[in-house]
Amino acid sequence: MPKITYVSHDGRAATVEVPVGENVMHGALYNGVEGIAGECGGAPSCATCHCYIDEAWAATVGGPANDVEKELLEAAACEVKPTSRLSCQITVTDDLDGLIVHLPETQF
Repeated sequence: MPKITYVSHDGRAATVEVPVGENVMHGALYNGVEGIAGECGGAPSCATCHCYIDEAWAATVGGPANDVEKELLEAAACEVKPTSRLSCQITVTDDLDGLIVHLPETQF
């Protein structure tokens, strides 16, 4: 099972196993990782699962946000960066084993 590391805004890291086919948001929620709210459950209709993909992983994850993500990220509570993504829109694959995502200071 791929391991994903979630790094909070203050540098604390939590590495958890996430099943292939699940999304990065659920990986955090199901494992009690703080920093992702996921209020819409992954619809996508909010930006409370905003994260920053570690630059070393940006190409593997699939590059910049799509148009739906970009529109929703306009309402994000924290700064939107080139590596900003909605974690509900990133499906876990074996290729993402070792993925590092950084979490914003707040989702609200």
